[in-house]
Amino acid sequence: MALRLTEIFFSLQGEASRVGLPTVFVRLTGCPLRCKWCDTTYSFTGGEPATIASVLAEVRKYPARQVCVTGGEPLSQKECPALLTALCDAGYEVSLETSGALDIADLDPRVARIMDLKAPDSGECARNRWENLPLLTARDEIKIIIASRADYEWARDVLRDKALDSLCPVLFSPAQGDVEPRDLAEWIIEDGLNVRFQLQLHKILWGNLQGK
Repeated sequence: MALRLTEIFFSLQGEASRVGLPTVFVRLTGCPLRCKWCDTTYSFTGGEPATIASVLAEVRKYPARQVCVTGGEPLSQKECPALLTALCDAGYEVSLETSGALDIADLDPRVARIMDLKAPDSGECARNRWENLPLLTARDEIKIIIASRADYEWARDVLRDKALDSLCPVLFSPAQGDVEPRDLAEWIIEDGLNVRFQLQLHKILWGNLQGK
């Protein structure tokens, strides 16, 4: 079965602990979620058929050791786990950006999983797959996008109730245009949360430009 590919591009990682590292992004097509603040809606449909071999050949054109498989929701494609393993076997340091709505149990343990938890204002909070949490390790990360004060309070309470920061690093990020970054930073400081505040570096440098 072929993969459905939206794009492959070379840029700087804009998020999580690998922020700033030159990275090849493999963006797969399709997503079962429709988060209200999504900035990659162009990846929901379309794309081109690709094989794992053709993806590896394209990735090899770029001078990077970091590869990020993203979407959409990459795990909505059945071939995604095999692609992740093939990239690891090829010697890359591989990360996966996933919505947190699909099962991460059977992924190659060499892959760093950057997993979302969807706050209420996303419109997809009911899709959180809480069974994924015990599967996370210290090499993984949890990302929560905050679109309102109510989202922040939800994220704070989940962080505390489920001890998320004991599982792996936790990232809080403001939804662009919905929450002032300074406000979110001050809320985190006021509550003394053990999370990492993050802004999307690629948007600061290039705006919301496809392929960046």
